[in-house]
Amino acid sequence: MKMLVVDDSPTMRRIVVQMLKRIGYSHILEANDGREALELLKAEGDFDMLLTDWNMPVMSGMELTQAVRGDETLSKLPILMVTTRNMKQDIVAAMRAGVNNYVTKPFDPKTIKEKIDKVLTTI
Repeated sequence: MKMLVVDDSPTMRRIVVQMLKRIGYSHILEANDGREALELLKAEGDFDMLLTDWNMPVMSGMELTQAVRGDETLSKLPILMVTTRNMKQDIVAAMRAGVNNYVTKPFDPKTIKEKIDKVLTTI
């Protein structure tokens, strides 16, 4: 399974990637912001899941989600929002924008695995 982890924090990207590897995922690419992620998605193609932070410079996770959903070749890509934003209205806004599931930081490997599994079984 090929995944893309997008976060402007190198530390958070490293944590997420290590967790994903610990739960069995090995083909993981990284991007620093939404614009870089969108370029990678278009150049590399065939991703199985996108995990993105919300708050990032250049292009936010919400803007990235909207761009992915608006692109015919990417629109079906499963998206998991991984963020510190934990207000109900934020979760609702993300889901309306096209996020398949939502996890708030901090989280543990069990939680992220459950969220990923739920996304993959409902698609």
